[in-house]
Amino acid sequence: MSTPRRPAHPDQPGTHATMTPEEREDLAERLRERVYVTFATLAVTLTLLAHAHGLGAGTAAASLTITAVGTVAAAWLAELISHLAAHGGFPDRHHLAAMTRTSAGALVTLVFPLLALAVAGLGWWEVTTALRVGVGVLIATLVLIAWLGIRRTKLPWPARILALGVLAALAVGVVGLKLLAHG
Repeated sequence: MSTPRRPAHPDQPGTHATMTPEEREDLAERLRERVYVTFATLAVTLTLLAHAHGLGAGTAAASLTITAVGTVAAAWLAELISHLAAHGGFPDRHHLAAMTRTSAGALVTLVFPLLALAVAGLGWWEVTTALRVGVGVLIATLVLIAWLGIRRTKLPWPARILALGVLAALAVGVVGLKLLAHG
């Protein structure tokens, strides 16, 4: 049994109308996972930045990696448990593979912060500079994901901009709460 072919660029304007409901749900799940991992990684990066005195690039990279992998593993396990509860059994091989691809795909969020820390590890930057670059990239990632969601709405442009502002304010609140948790 073959799965329907996804559009080459599901985020391109105009393709939303040609996506099947399953493809839309797949896109929503992938973006949701990236948002979770990005918020978790951002909170830890900000916490590391606040306590960067004497912090090595390797230690910072390990903390970020553990955070991201732990978040992905938790999301995957939550999906498995919810599937068990909703369907009364384990997912079939196809669904299990899709769950794993979706969760693991969120680790792409970690690439640029780790590259920045690798540059610091080579001695080209200070660890604080690498962490600041990581924070900037993670914030840009959240903005991009929010924009991908907003631009698909049928709202007029002023309402889209207002919605993006509201999402930004909520994101700042989430980051603030995570920073409180990480001290």
